[in-house]
Amino acid sequence: MGRRTPRTAPPAAYDRTWAGEARSAVGCAAVLLGLLLLIDSGAGTLTSWRAALWAGLAVLLLLVLWPARVSAAPGLLVARGPLRTRAVRTDRLVSVRWSDGVAQRLVLRDAEGARAELDPRVLVANPPLWRLLDEDARTSVTRGTLRCGETALRQVSERVDRETARGVFKVSGLN
Repeated sequence: MGRRTPRTAPPAAYDRTWAGEARSAVGCAAVLLGLLLLIDSGAGTLTSWRAALWAGLAVLLLLVLWPARVSAAPGLLVARGPLRTRAVRTDRLVSVRWSDGVAQRLVLRDAEGARAELDPRVLVANPPLWRLLDEDARTSVTRGTLRCGETALRQVSERVDRETARGVFKVSGLN
C-alpha cells in the first residue's frame, strides 16, 4: 500500500518562482513542437503519425522540465511533481544530503522513511520556505534524529544569506 501524504493546515510558505518556471517549461515544449512540425512540414514528410510522435516528444520534454511545486508548513515539506507528491516531516529529519549531478538536488529523509528531493535554488529564492525548513531541522538536531546533513544545511544557509545580502545591496544601490 502506498504512503499517504500527512494532512496539515494550509502551507505557511511556498515557492513563489514556480509559476514562472512552469511557463518556461511549457514554452520550451511548445517551441520544440513548433520547430519539429515546421521542419517536417518544410521537408514534405509531415504525416499525422509523425505529428503525433512530435507531440509525444514535446509532452515528454514538458514532463522532464516541469518544476516540483514546493510548499511547507511547520513540521512538513511537500514537493508536488507532475507524476507524484512527496512529503517529508521536517521536524523528524534523519538525513539531508546533496545529490550532485547535472541538476543539484537536496535530498531530505525523515524518521518514517519518507523522502523528498528539491532544487536548493528554490530555498535560496524563497527565504520564508528556507526559514521553516531551518527551524524544523534545528528541532531534528535537538531531538537527536538528524544524524547526517548538518553540513548540507549549513551550505544552503550560507547560500541563502549570500543571496539575501546581495538582494539588499542591489535594492539599496550599494551593489
